[in-house]
Amino acid sequence: MSGPDGTPAIEVSGLTFRYPGADDDSLRGVDLRIERGDFVAVIGGNGSGKTTLCKSFNGLVPHYWSGTFDGSVRVLGQDTRDLTVGALSHLVGYVYQDFGNQLVRPTVRDEVSFAPVNFGRPDHHERTEEAMGLLGVAHLADRFTWQLSGGQQHLVALASVMALRPGVIVVDEPVAELDPARAELIYAALADLNTRLGTTVVVIEHHAEFVARHARSVVLMADGAPVWHLPTRQALARAEELDAHGIPAPQVVRVAQSLDPSGPVPLTVTECVDRLRERGLAAAVADAPREGGDPGPPGPVTATAPVAELSGVTHGYREVGGDLSLVLKGLDLTLREGDRVALVGGNGAGKSTLLRLLTGLKVPREGTVRVGGTDTRTTSAAALADRVCYLYQRPEQMFLKDSVREDVAMFPTGRGAADAAALVEEVLERVRLAGLAHRDGRLLSGGQQRRATLGIGLAMRPALLLLDEPTSSLDTASRDAVTAMLAALSGSIRCTVVATHDMHLVAEWADRVVVLQGGRVAADTDPAGLFADEELMAAVGLVPPQVVQVGAGIGMSPVPLSVAELLARLESSAVPAGKIPSRAGRSEHA
Repeated sequence: MSGPDGTPAIEVSGLTFRYPGADDDSLRGVDLRIERGDFVAVIGGNGSGKTTLCKSFNGLVPHYWSGTFDGSVRVLGQDTRDLTVGALSHLVGYVYQDFGNQLVRPTVRDEVSFAPVNFGRPDHHERTEEAMGLLGVAHLADRFTWQLSGGQQHLVALASVMALRPGVIVVDEPVAELDPARAELIYAALADLNTRLGTTVVVIEHHAEFVARHARSVVLMADGAPVWHLPTRQALARAEELDAHGIPAPQVVRVAQSLDPSGPVPLTVTECVDRLRERGLAAAVADAPREGGDPGPPGPVTATAPVAELSGVTHGYREVGGDLSLVLKGLDLTLREGDRVALVGGNGAGKSTLLRLLTGLKVPREGTVRVGGTDTRTTSAAALADRVCYLYQRPEQMFLKDSVREDVAMFPTGRGAADAAALVEEVLERVRLAGLAHRDGRLLSGGQQRRATLGIGLAMRPALLLLDEPTSSLDTASRDAVTAMLAALSGSIRCTVVATHDMHLVAEWADRVVVLQGGRVAADTDPAGLFADEELMAAVGLVPPQVVQVGAGIGMSPVPLSVAELLARLESSAVPAGKIPSRAGRSEHA
């Protein structure tokens, strides 16, 4: 809808923009109209111009990034060139992809109240309490922001923007680094602001399932301009076009279109299950085994050589008041050769702390950590770097040189590897960054930075590879590439541990899942075992992939872990021949 005078929330006309010093335009002749009260998802591959476009809404382009700017951007009827960034913040609230950098106050309550207090809102206290409650951070009100996990910081950044209630809210990657339960909470909060207050919401999103359930319209960006702007159901029906742009449709859409390419697409798991039940598939597959037959009860696990061991590990951090806040409590865990471990749990469960202990960057307050038989108390983190590589949750922390090529080369060159030059070029090709190797990693897009950090890790050729949220902020094509690269590493890396909230990565890559809760290992299982334990999933705030939920909804046991598996099992069940076209050979996306 338009405003009383017919003005939309955002109107972009002929916008072209080039960053200072860049060789090419990041935005090319953009024309776009977003009506007031819309909930818009901006999608596209990494580097397609999504973030640059959205930064033109709050004036960072061109007032901060003062490159070549042609055309116009009007927000709630006002030309962004006529207002300062400060004045535009009354109209547009923005939560950045690097949200940690926008936290400027010491405590959570101070941070959330900062904007309404400084803008003189008389109800600043009520706004602060409401926003903290809405995002589930009220219990952290007196905590210092630097004490929070990455996911908790993201929630606080969102609450600080929501407290001001601007007419437009832009959120860049709203669920990055959040556990699935909190991701649902954030979208529910955004939807509430949209429906209750009429706030126009714009999200930059790579997770198509959230787009399907919450967005009213979708803008597909490619090469610096919108390809189209369509209602959500129409947008997601264009599965082949989305796939060509590296954004496969949600799993429920791909399942439904495989069964009935001409039918309307479902946007939720419930819609998809209802569609399958209408076709009589629920009864047909109730006892359908996995492809290859029912494996039956698991047999004894063959123990392989330990790569790392944690025994009775207790660790925590001193709060400003002097109290010790424990994160891990008497934890025991053995990582073995050949393991592909997904480390999961809610925000603040201790996943990142456990990874840091394995690197030797920290030593436990109690207990012992051994890597390759070496007690981490008896050696330095630098010495352990020959065996352990840790890729940080924040990719920008991995860049120390002036170019990606130099960052990837730093470790093998520093260690005097004879094949360093060839190794660096091979790695750059594998992470699809050979064309950007001359660029400073800190200036790349979020997804490109993730791929670059993986390249740094690959070049180290460690025995134990530790990754903290490696698929966060990646488009689906890049997420698939990361999954494929991790799978390909099994021959050269003895053990890989990924701390993640990405349940697609868990389903498609991991062969072992370690669940952290309350500072201890709550479960040590496989993906199917995790997804079958509904009580545990709910307790630690995890949500299974859509295809798992669909399989459970039509009675499949065990549940399928991918769309290809679901379709293959439907095809091999009692469904009449020809009803379900085979897609088993199709490339699977997260």
